[in-house]
Amino acid sequence: MSEQPLNPTPAGSHDATADETPTGPARTGSTAPDEAAALRAASFERARRLRMEPRFPGGPAADPAGSHHERRIRSFQPRRSRVTTGQQESLERLWPKWGLDIDGQRVLDLAELFDGLPVVLEIGFGMGEATAQMAADDPGTGILAVDVHTPGQGNLLGLADKAGSTNVRVANGDAVILLREMLAPESLDGLRVFFPDPWPKARHHKRRLIQPAFLDLVAPVLRPGAIVHCATDWEPYAEQMLEVLTAHPRFENTAADGGYAPRPAFRPLTRFEGQGLDKGHVVHDLLFARV
Repeated sequence: MSEQPLNPTPAGSHDATADETPTGPARTGSTAPDEAAALRAASFERARRLRMEPRFPGGPAADPAGSHHERRIRSFQPRRSRVTTGQQESLERLWPKWGLDIDGQRVLDLAELFDGLPVVLEIGFGMGEATAQMAADDPGTGILAVDVHTPGQGNLLGLADKAGSTNVRVANGDAVILLREMLAPESLDGLRVFFPDPWPKARHHKRRLIQPAFLDLVAPVLRPGAIVHCATDWEPYAEQMLEVLTAHPRFENTAADGGYAPRPAFRPLTRFEGQGLDKGHVVHDLLFARV
């Protein structure tokens, strides 16, 4: 998870004055830089250990696919933020039952995990309100919801439990590893990507999730006819999504005119969507079938 490195030497911690006289051996010119480098190394090591520590014993791991770590551009930025008492209670109580870490070490048996229900993968669910609503409205569909945000994971578990929904499983980690290593061919009945990070700066466009290489991973794990449903309120990203999905040979636009689709009634208004609408953004839905 991302956090600022610890600072072992806060500003102002050295208060020596100009008229202080050293009492120890004379310092060599290289000693100070060497000490500074050692302090920096110790600081980074403490920060690394902190990232690796589980926040809740028996809950989501801090780095579930550590042994599968690879250097590549990622579409998400893990972050740590405050977990409320209720979210913590949900994680401690429900994670062993409904949670799983994306460790890249096994292929999931979705039929067993969801008691035989058809399963839709949702990547990035924020605080989980929309996901919980869709699960409650459609108990005959399993939702495998992936995110790296611990408060959101706890919140979704709590909302599903409160609603009596048993068709939600929360996956912690990198969706690319899940798609590439942990899902059997043609095991999913759909994919939902609602309001992903638009990475608006041009130099960050390579971090956007909906790219040709990502669709190459998605296509084999979807059953024929399964729907990829994307939604965004960022116009340039919507245009990129439409272009990339249209160009991919394994997907076909369900919109008759080859453009954007009306918002399906089953997709609730999300928090991010509401924020975008308040700013005057236009929301676009894209629904493409796997062929």
